[in-house]
Amino acid sequence: MKPIHLLPAGEAVRLAELDGLAAGLARVFRVSCHVREDLLDIGFAFDAARNQYYSTAILEALMAVSAGVRVLGVTAADLYVPVLTFVFGEAQLSGDVALVSLHRLRERFYGLPARAELEQERLLKEALHELGHTFGLRHCRDWRCVMSSSHDISRIDAKGAEFCPACRARIQDAE
Repeated sequence: MKPIHLLPAGEAVRLAELDGLAAGLARVFRVSCHVREDLLDIGFAFDAARNQYYSTAILEALMAVSAGVRVLGVTAADLYVPVLTFVFGEAQLSGDVALVSLHRLRERFYGLPARAELEQERLLKEALHELGHTFGLRHCRDWRCVMSSSHDISRIDAKGAEFCPACRARIQDAE
């Protein structure tokens, strides 16, 4: 299995969040996870009318730095695709790049006090979900599976931080 590189994208992400995420991903995928020190400038993807960043454009930029590895971009910026109000992340289906945003995973977005442990768990779930797409997985019908669809934060909180047996088998077959 290809190693996973975590790349900060745009607004600064705390190193502790990335280190914790790398450890969680390494545990689940049983692969080397490396936090990169370079920063991907995502200013080109900003849409002033929406005050958000176009995630598909950022994915395309991530493709340029993904040679031989899977790259997970991690940003604090609010992301969108044209047909949706927002996205928690996006991935290249059966490809090498994925992107997640902390913006709506953080409690302060909802007017609540920060809860670092909960926010780190949400980040891991969303990262596993988007990386699952890079293995060719689509949304799972099992609501407990990390590959179940999440259109709001309560769905992320309700699902587990692991793949169901069927999705796990597909990842192993994709290796």
